[in-house]
Amino acid sequence: MVSYEKFESIKEKYGWCSSWAIWADAGERPKSNMGDLRVFDIKHNPALLEQVNPDIILVGLNISRGPMQNPLANFHDPRPEAMDFKIRYALRNSPFWGAYMTDIIKDFDQKVSGKVRSYLRTHKQFEIENVELFRKEIEHLGARDPTIIAFGNVVHEVLVRNLTDDYRILKIPHYSMYCSKEKYREEISRILQYESY
Repeated sequence: MVSYEKFESIKEKYGWCSSWAIWADAGERPKSNMGDLRVFDIKHNPALLEQVNPDIILVGLNISRGPMQNPLANFHDPRPEAMDFKIRYALRNSPFWGAYMTDIIKDFDQKVSGKVRSYLRTHKQFEIENVELFRKEIEHLGARDPTIIAFGNVVHEVLVRNLTDDYRILKIPHYSMYCSKEKYREEISRILQYESY
């Protein structure tokens, strides 16, 4: 369990690029309540500290919609075009609910993952610096032998290239892949080996 002080420390230091795999329940529509960040307020969600799990880290590539307006808003995009809701659906009632979520590349606003991949190929020092920042983030989390799960191929390539000797690294499809939320959950549960419903 993470202490309140540790939770607040992580939020203050990394809240602009990270979050936790905890969401408000969906309403009538699958994308409803995605941006409800009250789930990270201990007064609104008293079970919060029991839910967060720094030993599982879900990793995206980069923030593709500009800087976050609120801490812990990453992966909680309420916009109609956003696909973050598939993560909520896929992880609900699974052992991965409450995982820490962050991006491997910080401060790089680009929607097209292929362009990020190309940039990293020609700016190797930039990748090294971001991996070092990620290592420090893991250390700050206080994770004990974390499992790192990459969203998609590009993230997986970066993680394997730099961290394969230090951590267990898994890969799941990116949540923007073209499929239903049900199909996405089936695929994630198959890879991560938990019971789907």
